[in-house]
Amino acid sequence: MPELPEVEYVARQLRATLPGRRITGAEVRWARSIQGMEPAEFVAGVTGRTVTAIGRRAKYLLLTLDDGRLLIAHRRMSGNLLLCGQGQEAPPYTRVALDLDDGRRLYYTDPRKFGRLTLAWLDALPPALAELGPEPLEAAFTPTALAERLAGSRRAIKAALLDQRVIAGLGNIYADEALFRAGIHPLRSAGSLTGAEIRRLRDGIQGALTTGIAHGGTTFGRHRDLYDEAGSNLEHVEVYRRTGQPCVRCGTPIERVTVTQRGTHYCPRCQPA
Repeated sequence: MPELPEVEYVARQLRATLPGRRITGAEVRWARSIQGMEPAEFVAGVTGRTVTAIGRRAKYLLLTLDDGRLLIAHRRMSGNLLLCGQGQEAPPYTRVALDLDDGRRLYYTDPRKFGRLTLAWLDALPPALAELGPEPLEAAFTPTALAERLAGSRRAIKAALLDQRVIAGLGNIYADEALFRAGIHPLRSAGSLTGAEIRRLRDGIQGALTTGIAHGGTTFGRHRDLYDEAGSNLEHVEVYRRTGQPCVRCGTPIERVTVTQRGTHYCPRCQPA
């Protein structure tokens, strides 16, 4: 599933090209891609509307329309937003298409059909959005704020980091990378971290996410950016999917365990139990 860096990278690309463009038409090719309303209602709701801003909340893309509603895209496992020029054929697995007033089309593609698009007013956001934790790249995400969300938790710290109610947008890849940067074993009890460890973890989270954004996200499956390009961050990860390879710091082979049914990678020397 695309995590915060993959979604943020596409949000920045959209922000550079989409605000001010009017949606002149829409086509829904797979009805279940639309959530919370009938496809015809979605088409009527977006047609004629102008995109005024692009935002992101956790792993959700948010397109603000000129009537005050949000077009919310949750890409889940394999969804992508692709912007194509006039006359280009629709990409494979297109589920929804939006016509723009400059002749381009914005396609939502999704081979596995798990992603969803919907329209919502700001005061009636879907529950999944309303329950999200803090954004880890915002100034308010301080060590104190992180400590408050972990206090008293007996869960493994890796499990806590994957909980979207604790931190918004963090997933398997960047949780592993953040814990490595902080020198914290993924099975440590979340509530047992010291103040110094929490400061390192906050810095590790922000550092791992920033690195991911800088390299267009991590592509090892179907993630693509707005122009159908793969992200290159897999070339820059330090522990994720590096089982058996030498640690970039100490040379110890990277090990793998399972936490909440997710493969978890760490260095047993740099991240002692």
